[in-house]
Order: sequence, then structure tokens, then C-alpha cells
Amino acid sequence: MEGVHDDVGGEFRGRELASLESDAHESDYVNSELDDTTDAQASRGQDIQGIPWDRLSITREKYRQTRLEQYKNYENIPHSGEGTGKDCNITEKGSLYYEFQCNTRSVKPTILHFQLRNLVWATSKHDVYLMSNFSVIHWSSLSCTTSEILNVSGHVAPSEKHPGSLLEGFTQTKVSSLAVKDKLLVAGGFKGELICKHLGQPGVSFCSRTTDDNAVKNAVEIYDNPSGAAHFTASSNDCGVRDFDMETFQLSKHFRFPWPANHTSLSPDGKLLVVVGDNPDGMLVDAQNGKVVFTLQFCKLTLEPGNEGLLIWMRFL
Repeated sequence: MEGVHDDVGGEFRGRELASLESDAHESDYVNSELDDTTDAQASRGQDIQGIPWDRLSITREKYRQTRLEQYKNYENIPHSGEGTGKDCNITEKGSLYYEFQCNTRSVKPTILHFQLRNLVWATSKHDVYLMSNFSVIHWSSLSCTTSEILNVSGHVAPSEKHPGSLLEGFTQTKVSSLAVKDKLLVAGGFKGELICKHLGQPGVSFCSRTTDDNAVKNAVEIYDNPSGAAHFTASSNDCGVRDFDMETFQLSKHFRFPWPANHTSLSPDGKLLVVVGDNPDGMLVDAQNGKVVFTLQFCKLTLEPGNEGLLIWMRFL
């Protein structure tokens, strides 16, 4: 993940678009205390974000058109997006991939860097875990209630003793990545921190830090290895992918790459890893020894493993 200024929004949008977005953001603040938007309200024409377009000086359609025309996405490879759609198949429109259910404005996730994409997790249809300022929050869509799972604004130290764990813990950790699965939670930090916690148990179980100066944890992923043991991988800006055993919290593998690793996905059979980072090419590697099996040329993005195989979503330059 390349380092950029925190305030990147104004750097990429035109003056007219900024003015329009200012109007929309103002309406969002005005309506921040309104009730959630339900599917019934949306079906009657109410905006799912609660934006009162009828009271603004611009319509939703005009705002979206202007945004599409003027908004410039961040690209770490200049002009990489210009030819991406040429070889894509034309999709048929009209079908519903998702059905809108509810939009709550009482739960506000906090994303500290615009390139981070692993700070909201859904462990079921109704359970969502997210970062909000310095807190990991659980939100239930059934009860519409929130509860704090972990607060890292102050001092956090492990309540268990494991080899390699920093007993002194951390203070005011800025969380850059999050994973929650099977009552286990892992949070990665901007300074290489790793915090592991068992949900339902007080305190945290394990704290570790990568000592490299550029060790931002871009993504953490919890999975079961072929033997059934819980593990997690941590993809870092120090060009490393580390694999930990979640029972002992010991480092089991450490693979190094020639560029910062942004995300790692494991195949369902546990034999292969897909690693992508600050490079147009991704890598398909052996999960046991880290040797490159195949280079995914011009790979821009990878997503989660599927039920029957490793699903690799790629955008070609």
C-alpha cells in the first residue's frame, strides 16, 4: 500500500464536484440523527442513504452524472484504468444481485486511509464487526444494537503468556486491518502491531509487532488449515506474508516478496496462496514453501476463496 496524504479526497476531485459533494455531505450531517432507512421506505422512493434530494439544489441523477464525469480514482500506475473495459464482456442489466434491506446511520465505521479495505467484517447475515475510531464494534441488524468488543485508544496488553508475545502491549493503536471468524478476532496496525482476541473472553490473548519501519498490516485473514487448526495470515508493507497458528500464536511461516503485500487468499484445500500487492502482477505460490507456482500478469485485485476453488478476480491493464 503506497503512502499518501490522509486528505486525499480534495486532491482528486474537481471544484464543481467538490461543491456538489459538499451539498450532499451537508445533508448527510443534517440527517445523521434520523431513523434508519428500511426496505419498505426504499420501495416507496426514499433515498437509502437518507439524503433529501427534494430539498437540494441538484437531483440525484445530475449529481451521479457529474461525479462519473469528473471524479478521478487514485492510480498507482498512471493511466492504468483507461483500457480496462475494452476486453470486458457487456453485462446484462435489469436483474437484482442484492436486495436492499436496511441502512443504519447510527453505526459509523472509521477508515484511516483511503486504500484500506479490510475494516468491516460480516460473520453472519446479521452480525457485523467494524472499526469506529479506536474501537472494534459489533452491530446486530436484528436487535439494532452495538457493543464494544475491543478498545485500543489506551493501553492494551495480553492477559495470556505466549512465546514472542509483547507483555507490555501497545498504546493508542491505529488499526489498519481486521478479521473476525469463529469467535476469533485479529487486528493489525499501522506500526506492524498484531492483536489477537477470543470473542467472549475478557482481555486479549496475544500482542506482537513487526520491527520494520514500514510494516503496516494491510490485511489479515483467518482460516482453517487442512488439518483443521485455526491459522491467520498477515500481509504487510514490509513485503512479507506471515502465517500464525492461532492456538499457540506462534509464527509458522514467513514468505518474502519483492513488493509490499496488500492481500493474501488461501485456496480451500490449503495448498495455494494468491498474493497481490504494489505491483501489476500477482503471484500464485505454494502455501507450504512460498515458491512461485504461477505469475498472474497484470493482476489488479483478488478476492476471497470460493466454496469449490480459488476465485481470482482480475482486472487487466
